[in-house]
Amino acid sequence: MARPFGLGSGPRPELADVLARCRPALAFAALFSFFANLLVLTVPLYMLQVFDRVLSSRSEDTLIMLSILAAGALLVLAILEALRARIQLRIGLWLSRLLGPLLLVQAVERAAAAGDQTSADGLRQLATLRNLLGGPALFHLLDAPWMPVYVGIVALMHPWLGAIAAAGALLLLLLALLAEYATRRPLRQASLLSLQLFGQAEAHLRNAQVIEAMGMLPALAKDWQRDSDAVQALHLRAGDRAGLLASCSKFIRPVVQIAVTAAGVVLVIRGEITAGAMIAAAIIMARALAPVEQMIGSWRSVVAMREAWKRLEKLLSLRPVRRDGLRLPPPQGRLEVDNVTLVPPGGRKPVLHNIRFSLEPGECLGVIGPTAAGKSSLARLLVGIWPPQAGAVRLDGADIFSWNRAELGPHIGYLPQEVALLEGSVGRNIARMGEVDDDAVVTAARLAGVHDMILRLPQGYDTEIGAAGFRLSGGQAQRIALARAFYGTPGLLVLDEPSANLDAEGEAALVAALGHARDLGITCVVIAHRIGTLSGVDKLLLLREGRMAAFGARDEVLAQLQPPKAARQIARRRRPEVSESA
Repeated sequence: MARPFGLGSGPRPELADVLARCRPALAFAALFSFFANLLVLTVPLYMLQVFDRVLSSRSEDTLIMLSILAAGALLVLAILEALRARIQLRIGLWLSRLLGPLLLVQAVERAAAAGDQTSADGLRQLATLRNLLGGPALFHLLDAPWMPVYVGIVALMHPWLGAIAAAGALLLLLLALLAEYATRRPLRQASLLSLQLFGQAEAHLRNAQVIEAMGMLPALAKDWQRDSDAVQALHLRAGDRAGLLASCSKFIRPVVQIAVTAAGVVLVIRGEITAGAMIAAAIIMARALAPVEQMIGSWRSVVAMREAWKRLEKLLSLRPVRRDGLRLPPPQGRLEVDNVTLVPPGGRKPVLHNIRFSLEPGECLGVIGPTAAGKSSLARLLVGIWPPQAGAVRLDGADIFSWNRAELGPHIGYLPQEVALLEGSVGRNIARMGEVDDDAVVTAARLAGVHDMILRLPQGYDTEIGAAGFRLSGGQAQRIALARAFYGTPGLLVLDEPSANLDAEGEAALVAALGHARDLGITCVVIAHRIGTLSGVDKLLLLREGRMAAFGARDEVLAQLQPPKAARQIARRRRPEVSESA
């Protein structure tokens, strides 16, 4: 399966390497900028020729010819500006297409395996960089280096005029540096606080029902407003400083123009330059200083572009969470957990200690234990989401964490404790958001015992779910997620509390589904509190405080947990719950 750029087994690309791939487009943009800035001289040269030649010769033919040439040059200038803008927009879109999938995959990988909830910031920074690449700030940056050239042209007309122009240019450059220094820190702090603020808002939305039910919204809104005010205060501080410096630049530029014009008049009176040269010098000087003045006014955008660049470079330079190995054949389902010790991402203490067991293809393991025993952590370990700190989890002899996820994923069925379906149709969710194979979707739904329930939905398998679609109950969502786990007949099936939201009918369908899985030779691991859910398992694993308290055949482990008579009753009823003390 083809992967997006940078998603192979090699190192992640640096942003500079990515930009190097669009070097031809950047070269064309620079070339167009070169000719565009040359053609900017059309108007001052036209004025110079009109005042120095046409007026003195009184030749209307010369005036007509000069006007036609000037109009043609200005038309070419407009075309070059339009082409440069189109190129810059497409560079931004090209970067987004190239880096977007990479940053999304990186964000999901780090959120799942490393618990890093901030890596999605890369997508926001990419959007910022893409928008700014096509904005006026980049135009000003491309035009600003031409200021010394224009100042030099003015100096060729007369050294005094060049000296005045150089002094004005130097003042504006100092203002630009001062703007960078004055706005860098508050804008950086505002960016970091904004990231935290968006994270808080997303957390509030995920817990909207709890917040609304228990009246927590006023307190949370107050906290959010406080943090938002802090962000706005930083933006105001940077904006006030940038605005003050922009006002200074707007004062300096016309003053420099006035000084150049006044000096030019004196030189014309003295006969050292012509009137046309004076007017041309004033126009060129205005053109030389305009990009720097505009850049100072839009310095916040320049700083945002630079910060986005730096953050993207940092994110892209991170070591991949996992590196894909060689392509391996589809797994048959032989699972080996070899002396595994697990410290969850961001944690310091192990939650699993020296876990060791093995399952043959088609065997089914039930995992029980009290709260915080490490059951869900074991599930994440078995499907390769978290890497162990010691030991290894192997599927058909291969380290499951190092296995190419694009190739292994279709052979893994996983039902997490917190079920989350994605926005889309029921059928597409079962098909894992890929191309919908109707027969495979219906087969998975039948295996999970959810086919009839789906047919009762408003549009059956085409029912849209999500923010704007049909709202499923917790039990319905869990049963559809179970069908998603069965899709494609995986080699390994890991179910974490699959009966948590199910009624009696749903639990009966779950038990039947586990029987179908055994018949198909699917290796199953089921985490549950209800023994009834585990009626068809071959083995039981009891966890206590992250350690194996018991492991073996189902009835043998149950006999260790309960008196013989009670164990026989449990075996017959297969419905009571395991006590928390177990």
